Amino acid sequence: MIYSPVTTLTNGAIIFLDRDGVLIEDNGLVLDESQLAILPGVPEALSALKERFRLVVVSNQAVVARGLLDEIQVRDLQKALEKRLTSVGAPPLDGFYFCPHHPRATLEAYRVDCDCRKPRPGLLFRAAEELSLDLTGSFMVGDRPTDILAGTRAGCRTVWVKTGQHDAALIETSETLDALPRADFVCSGLLESSRWILEQA
Repeated sequence: MIYSPVTTLTNGAIIFLDRDGVLIEDNGLVLDESQLAILPGVPEALSALKERFRLVVVSNQAVVARGLLDEIQVRDLQKALEKRLTSVGAPPLDGFYFCPHHPRATLEAYRVDCDCRKPRPGLLFRAAEELSLDLTGSFMVGDRPTDILAGTRAGCRTVWVKTGQHDAALIETSETLDALPRADFVCSGLLESSRWILEQA
């Protein structure tokens, strides 16, 4: 399963959030709770956005495909992160969707040409459908061009934050990426992005 709902929701627009580099520091593979370092401004940004939007995390988690964590452990890490976020004033998140696949997975079961590994938009479509939410007026916030492409393909407006691996090489995908879309807004972090999003809304 790649779907892990946190709450049952009514209709509404969504802020899709990448995890590493947007909510927490991206210092490589996150394998245990000690590596969950919340970025500055994140609790305040989430609180502001929650007034108008549902907050859903969408994340590629190749640690599963590599055999470093299983899917349950990935969900447990997410629960630990959400507990830390609420302890510093952030609101509860509304959903967590992740892709465990990789085109060159160590574990054969996860070596899948899927629709859920960003830059493909499967996670976003699935979240909107299963949580009965509306992609109209929704936003994707990420730190990599592949996050921006996933958001664009789902029909969302996009925000590129420069708090993660924004200058890193493109992640490995099963498709050739030639021209990548420009984000609708580029900024220093989630707090600045929240102000812009609320202005657009």
